[in-house]
Amino acid sequence: MNYKLICTDIDGTLLNKDRELSTATIQQVKRISPIPFVLISSRMPNAMRHLQEELENKNTPLIAYNGALIIANETVLHSTFINNSTLEFIINKCAKTNIHLSLYYKDEWYVPANDYWAKREANNTKVIPTIKSNIEVLSQWKNEGKGAHKIMCMGEELEIDALYKTLEQHCADEIILYRSKPTYIEISHKSISKKTAIEFLINTYYLEIAMCDIVAFGDNYNDIEMLKAVGLGIAVKNANNKVLAIANKITDTNKNDGVAKALASIFI
Repeated sequence: MNYKLICTDIDGTLLNKDRELSTATIQQVKRISPIPFVLISSRMPNAMRHLQEELENKNTPLIAYNGALIIANETVLHSTFINNSTLEFIINKCAKTNIHLSLYYKDEWYVPANDYWAKREANNTKVIPTIKSNIEVLSQWKNEGKGAHKIMCMGEELEIDALYKTLEQHCADEIILYRSKPTYIEISHKSISKKTAIEFLINTYYLEIAMCDIVAFGDNYNDIEMLKAVGLGIAVKNANNKVLAIANKITDTNKNDGVAKALASIFI
C-alpha cells in the first residue's frame, strides 16, 4: 500500500523519555519527505512548532487541541471553541477548590498563578503561560468574541474525580472530557476529535487523499477513533490496552523509537 499521509500523536507516542524528538525519528521523517507528516495533539500550536522545525516540515498543517484548531502556514483552517457560558460554569465549580484551570485559545495560554501545575506544563511543552485570573480571561474573551479551544483542569485526584462527575452530569451536551491522567481533565468541544480533524483536512486541504491512504500513530483514548478510521492505525507498545486492542499494528515504545521503526518498515 502506498500511503500518502502520516498523522501522529505527540506525547507518549512520538517523543522519547526526555519529551524530545530522537535522532532516529528526525532522520526517518526527513527520509520519507515529501509525504506529509502531520502532528495531531491536545497541545497548543506553540508547543508543536519547535517540533515541526526540528523535523523540517513547517509547511505541513498542525492539528492542535485534539482537533479544535487546524492551522496551515499560520492560516487558521478550522476553529471550534467552547461556549463562554459553559466556561463560566466550570470556573464557578472550581472556585472553591484547589483545582488549577489552564485556559487556551490559539496561542494564548492563561493560568491564574505560576503554581506547581503551570510550571509542570511549561516544562513539558516549552511554552510560558500568561498569568491572569480565570474570571479576567472570561471577561476578555466575551469582549473579543473568543472562547476556550481547550480547558485543562489539574489537581488532586479526589477533587478531579468530583469535578469530572459534575461536568459529565451538567455539560455533556457541549463538551467532551478526557482523563489523560488521574490528576488531569482535558476539556474540548464535543463536536471535535482527531478523527474529525483528519476528515476536515482531506476534504479541504489534501483533496487527493482518502482515509485509507493514511497512517496514524497513537497511545491513548483520544487516539482510538483516529486509529480505527485510517488505513493503518499503529499503536506504540506503551499504549493503553484499549488502544492496543484496536490497532492494526503495534510498534515499539515511544522510548525505543517506535514511530521511527514503523516508518522504516512501512516506507522502504
